[in-house]
Amino acid sequence: MKINLKRQDCHEYRWKKREGLAAVLLSVAVVGLFSFFFYRSLWAVPALSPIGVFCYRSIRRKNAERYREELTVQFRECILAAATSLQAGYSAENAFVECGKDMKLMYGDASPICRELGIIRRGLQINITLEELLQDFARRSGCEEINQFAQIFSLAKRNGGNMAAIIRSSAALIGKQIELRQELRTLLSGKKMELNIMKAMPFGILTYISFGNPGYFDMLYHNLTGAAMMTGCLAAYLAACMLGERVLEKMMAEV
Repeated sequence: MKINLKRQDCHEYRWKKREGLAAVLLSVAVVGLFSFFFYRSLWAVPALSPIGVFCYRSIRRKNAERYREELTVQFRECILAAATSLQAGYSAENAFVECGKDMKLMYGDASPICRELGIIRRGLQINITLEELLQDFARRSGCEEINQFAQIFSLAKRNGGNMAAIIRSSAALIGKQIELRQELRTLLSGKKMELNIMKAMPFGILTYISFGNPGYFDMLYHNLTGAAMMTGCLAAYLAACMLGERVLEKMMAEV
C-alpha cells in the first residue's frame, strides 16, 4: 500500500482558498492608490508594481506568522491529550494517533494540528520513528515551543522516565509561554493600530484638502518638477512605513 506523506513547511505559507486572490487584489489596490495620490496617472502603475509585489509578500509573511501562532496554541492541547492517553496505558506512538480524534472534535479536520497529526500517523505507518517525525514537525513549523518539546521528548524517550508526567509538564511550560506572549502581543496591538493610523493619515489629509480646495495640488501633477517632488514624498512615506514595521516586528520578535 502506498502511503502519501505530504508535508507543509510553515516557512512557506500555503494560501487557503481565495486567500491568494484576495492578496493579489489588495496589492493591486495599493499600487492603484499610490498611482492616483502621488502621480494621478495610470503610467505610474508599472513603475510602482514592485510595491505591489512587496505588499503581496508582506501579506503572505504575516499569514504565515498567524498560522504558526495558531499551530502552537493547538499543539499545546494536542500534547495534553497525548499525556492523558499515556496515563490510560497507550504507547507514545498510539497516544499521538489517538489524540488526533480529540483535535478533530476541537478544531476540525482542516485545522493545522490535525494536518500535522495526519502526517505523524502516516509516518508511523511506514516505520518512521515518532522522534524523527516530531523533530521534522518542529523544523517545518518554525515554532520555538514545538522545537523545545521535540528535544525534551527525544531525551525522555532515550533515557526513560515517566513519559506522561514529562509531556504534561512540557505542556504546562508551553502554555505559560503562550499565555505570556499573547498578553504582550495584546499590549503591542495598540502600537500596531497607531502605526496603521499613521499610514492612513497622509491619504486622509490629501483627500480632505482636495475636496475642500479643488485644484490645490494641480501644480504637483503632470510635470517633471511635481513628479520629482511627489517621488521624494513617496520615498519618504515608504521609508517611514518600513521603519515602523521593522520596529514593530522587532518588538514582536522579542516577545
